[in-house]
Amino acid sequence: MMMMNKSLSMNKAPVAAGRATQQPRSLKVAAAPPGGPAPEPAFPVAAPEAPPRTSSGPVSRAMTSRYFADLDKYAESDVVIMGAGSSGLACAYELSRIAPDCKIAIIEGGVAPGGGAWLGGQLFSGMVVRKPAHGLLDTLNVPYEDEGDYVVVKHAAQLTSTLLSKVLEAPNVKLFNATAAEDLIVKPDPNVPGGKYIAGVVTNWTLVSLNHGLQSCMDPNVVESKVVVSSCGHDGPFGAASVKRLAAMGMVPEIPGMGALDMNTAENRIVENTREIVPGMVLAGMELAEIDGSPRMGPTFGAMLVSGQKAAHVALAVLRKRQAQEASATGNRSTGQKTMTA
Repeated sequence: MMMMNKSLSMNKAPVAAGRATQQPRSLKVAAAPPGGPAPEPAFPVAAPEAPPRTSSGPVSRAMTSRYFADLDKYAESDVVIMGAGSSGLACAYELSRIAPDCKIAIIEGGVAPGGGAWLGGQLFSGMVVRKPAHGLLDTLNVPYEDEGDYVVVKHAAQLTSTLLSKVLEAPNVKLFNATAAEDLIVKPDPNVPGGKYIAGVVTNWTLVSLNHGLQSCMDPNVVESKVVVSSCGHDGPFGAASVKRLAAMGMVPEIPGMGALDMNTAENRIVENTREIVPGMVLAGMELAEIDGSPRMGPTFGAMLVSGQKAAHVALAVLRKRQAQEASATGNRSTGQKTMTA
């Protein structure tokens, strides 16, 4: 951070020809009485000019028009990511880089994305990231202290805020936070194992989802996709939402739940088991522990990041396969129509 001297100044923008220069107004501070506290230094502040209209309508439209345009654009996405915790954000970041043509919608139930990655273990500030996940930190230019087998970020929020900002900068990613995934879209497909594939998510405002008992009917909306990546975390209020639903529909066996803590094996199991669990759905992060019965890992985040990155590559492979199948089916229909016309 640059050190400023006592006389704070503001850089003036060039003034267009014919316009008068408006000097920034200063906050004047009365002199302190003898023996009293020192006055605050005057700080030059340019007060915003009053807009030509004082109606709040344009402000409202500036937000709503963009939001509803995003709803329209991402109603049919290539990939939906459920959960914007560390693995979900890592997946979105990696996928946005390796597939810039891919339209990615992130559905996050909380107002604040990031899941549990704003703090380390037991609400401590530092974040432990076991190697080789530090490679992502290098890519993001997040500093750390190297402790040999792992690195330590001085505050977990530094990594999470940086990763989140990079995800939001991507032109092919839209984050819908404060939005709950209430259910899954399941469609028949005779060409996949089990005859069904996951084709998107059922959404609602999180506050509505939490208060369905107050009204007789608060119907949801949908976001369709060719692939869903579920990174909803371990069991909790919104945790393991996808594997619970898959088990209820009989698409996966009974869920054993995650095992007790074993830091030596937990992270490898999460990364190795990151996979397409049923046609159209890829699991990442701690949600895998719920369905595989693998141990919880405690206060380390390396596997969350690497699992998210691996999930991006798995999801892209699933996406390209489905796109090829759809293109082939479209070509076959076109050929059939030409034959009938002839």
